[in-house]
Amino acid sequence: MTISMYQASVPVFIRMLNNLIGILEKAAADAEARKIDPAVLINSRLYPDMFPLSRQVRIAVDAAAGGAARLAGMEPPTNENNETTFPELIERIRKTIAYLNTFKPGQIDGSEKRAVTLKVRDDTLTLDGLTFLLNRVLPNFYFHITTTYGILRHNGLEIGKKDYLGKF
Repeated sequence: MTISMYQASVPVFIRMLNNLIGILEKAAADAEARKIDPAVLINSRLYPDMFPLSRQVRIAVDAAAGGAARLAGMEPPTNENNETTFPELIERIRKTIAYLNTFKPGQIDGSEKRAVTLKVRDDTLTLDGLTFLLNRVLPNFYFHITTTYGILRHNGLEIGKKDYLGKF
């Protein structure tokens, strides 16, 4: 049995982004029920030197969109990064899911050896597609979704592994 680069990327991104929407919707409802200003959660961090929830979501979304685009040999889309509410963050995720749904397997399959070059801070990194997906995109994507989950759980949102993994 083999798995394609498309199967290992786009459907995985879409599934987890849909799960992230569910978590953020629960957070918005919980904030309203507990009379917590949603901005408190959106600006929360696990530690002072970490990014706030809003940036965690943006990075996860950008990892998915940028990962798919680069594997397809395209330039990733850009965003303004100005979301400050749960509905705005959810809308950004929905737009990314719509973007990911435009990819066809033929655009990404066979990209294992395609050179992917990206700017990382003050450096330029070039990896083959398989290394890029398995060692850069997926770990980064999951890290920022997990950190979003952790921030919300730390702030009392009653979510669990079922919310993170979603339904099968």
